[in-house]
Amino acid sequence: MEALRVVDLSRSIGPDTQPYPGDDPPVLEEAAVLAEHGYTSTRVHMGSHNGTHADAPFHFLADGPRLEELPLELFVCPAVVVDVTGRPDRSPITAADLAPWAARLGPGTAVLVRTGWAAHYGTDRYFDHPYLDGSAARLLTGAGVRTVGLDAPSPDPTPRPGDPEPDWAAHLAVLGAGGTVVENLCRLEEVNFADPLFCALPIRLASGDGAPVRAVAVRTG
Repeated sequence: MEALRVVDLSRSIGPDTQPYPGDDPPVLEEAAVLAEHGYTSTRVHMGSHNGTHADAPFHFLADGPRLEELPLELFVCPAVVVDVTGRPDRSPITAADLAPWAARLGPGTAVLVRTGWAAHYGTDRYFDHPYLDGSAARLLTGAGVRTVGLDAPSPDPTPRPGDPEPDWAAHLAVLGAGGTVVENLCRLEEVNFADPLFCALPIRLASGDGAPVRAVAVRTG
């Protein structure tokens, strides 16, 4: 298999990384300097859900599989990009919205949901993203999909101060089926070729709840 094109779908990790509300941004510190130590090294302080990252079932389910227990095939698989751009703030993405792609959904396929909200990254509006409602999440898992990615901070609505706690329907559907959710993707508009290969291998953190990924879409033919 020859990679004809690789599209980087990942956010960089650093002080400009936008954290989820309540989380801290990453901090990078010099650990060694070339002129003094003969090499350069950086000390990294960050959360397991900073930047572009994958959630494991253990993130929401006490008895769910930890990240290192998930099959790597969830993170290297063919993908379908679902384009639901142009939606209002905080609007639900329903099963009916996914219907045009239903025939292409199935076991072993990642679904990458393009909301267009990557354009708002770094602003407060990024957290007013569209979200998958329960019917959409159940359509995906019912079709056998176990890898769901999106260009937003969460597949569920991000709570605002004073909002009731969301029911986490999308997280619980995908993670409850033994799958993974990959959040904070970007550049999905550049995946303009058929049958992309999605690769988003996570760092093997011992925490087990999730980890940053280097997500890419590969054109192989």
